[in-house]
Order: sequence, then structure tokens, then C-alpha cells
Amino acid sequence: MKNEKIIKGSNGYLVLGLLLLIIIMMIMGFVVMKNPLFILLLAVVIFIIKGFFIVNPNSSKVMVLFGAYKGTVKNNGFFWANPFYTRQRISLRARNFYSERVKVNDKIGNPILINVILVWRVEDTYKAAFDVDHYEEFVRVQTDAAVRKLAGSYPYDNFAEGHNDHEITLLSGMDEVNEALENEITERLAIAGIKVMEARIGYLAYAPEIASAMLKRQQAVAIVAARKKIVEGAVGMVEDALSKLSVDGIIDFDDDKKASMVSNLMVVLCGDKEATPVINTGTLHS
Repeated sequence: MKNEKIIKGSNGYLVLGLLLLIIIMMIMGFVVMKNPLFILLLAVVIFIIKGFFIVNPNSSKVMVLFGAYKGTVKNNGFFWANPFYTRQRISLRARNFYSERVKVNDKIGNPILINVILVWRVEDTYKAAFDVDHYEEFVRVQTDAAVRKLAGSYPYDNFAEGHNDHEITLLSGMDEVNEALENEITERLAIAGIKVMEARIGYLAYAPEIASAMLKRQQAVAIVAARKKIVEGAVGMVEDALSKLSVDGIIDFDDDKKASMVSNLMVVLCGDKEATPVINTGTLHS
């Protein structure tokens, strides 16, 4: 396998000056001297003209002579090279690739929609030109394959029973997931001489057929977590209230009174709606 070889083309302006001199000689010889042999210089003129080419900034020209790779011109400017060279233009600019959303299964089998934003550029023009067919299409296909592999390596979230809170997920571990995605795409595109400048997930969601169910599950988990916090806080408040009443000697509680008060306070503190007060005009047990 060959690698990229940088070459420089001849100064195009010097060759252009030589070309103008040959044209003047041809005209003078044919018109003034009336010598038809000078018309043969027209073939030389055409031959020289075919050797001119321009390389724009952040662009390159890959030179091939009768099937043999001769090198790549990366300096921008006006140049001249052997007219028998075939020249392939390859851009060296950074490019954005926003992949299509694909439906894949995550690590635990949930269908999800995912796509990737990729910033890349050609680093090795030889590999881009000769090691793969249509390197731009190669980038698209391999990026799609890397996204599918990545999605199958992580769960979307960690709501499943018995989950590991420290497990990396697509939803919560974006930094780690994006790093893994960039490494995977870099490895795949190295064969084409492509440098990956950035790769990250651009869109991530459950597939439509399970999105509603998953939303309800997330809401249920959130409600359970909120209720747990409410109950923990209510228990603490009841403990403080009973302790304060006992320490200050306001009232002595037997077990029945404590149970009744705890029940009432828990209902008030944990209920979804405001409690309606009831005035007791008798004893606590009436």
C-alpha cells in the first residue's frame, strides 16, 4: 500500500510566458516569413496549454501518469505539469455530515431513533483516491454502520429493573458515548485517509411505537421518586413533632394517641390535596 507523496508543479506563469513567445514565433513565421512549417508549432501550443492547472486554497490535485501515481499537489496557485498527467481534484476542506435518522435496537432491545453529526476532512489523498471507491459515499456508509454498532452497545436509559446506576447509557453518558462513537468512526475511515475532527450524536429518541409507553414509564419513575421523598420528609416531620410535644410536656401520648396522631399527620403531609380540618369538641377518643 502506498502513501501520499507531495509534489510541486512548475510555475505556471513562466510556462505561460514561454507559450506566448512560441505563439509570437508561430505568427511571425507564418505571416511574415510565409513559411507553412511554423503552423506545426500549433501542436506544441495545444500540448503546453493542456498542462496548465489551478489549485485553490484547501484543495489538491492528484497526479497520475498512465495508471502510475506520481504525487499530489497541495500548494495553491497556478501551475503547469506534464500534459499527459490525469488530474483528480480532492478537496481538503472540513465538511459536515448530518446522517439520516436510523431505527436500531439498543443494548436491551428497545427500538430507538438516532443520528450523528460528523465533521471530517481528507488527510491522505492517495488513500481517498485509490484505496476506496467514492470516498464521500464511503464516509456515509461507514458512519451509518458505526452508529448502528454504537446504539447496540449501550442501553437507551437505566430505568429497567435491576439496573446498574453506574452503567453508561446513551441518554446520560453523552461524553463517553460520543468519545466511543468518534473512535469507532475514526477506525473505520482510516482506510480512506479520512480524519475525523468531531463526531457526536445529533438526535436520540425512542421509536414512535414505544415512545408513549416509555414516557409513561419515565413519568411513573419520577412520581415514585417524588413520593419517596415526600414520605421521607413526612416521617421526619412527624418524629420532630412528637419529640417536641413530649419534651415540652404539652401532652403525654400513649400508644393509641401516638398512632392516631401519626396517622393524621401522614395523611395531611402526604396527601395530594389540602386537608379539610375537623374540629373535635370532645376528647381525643370521642
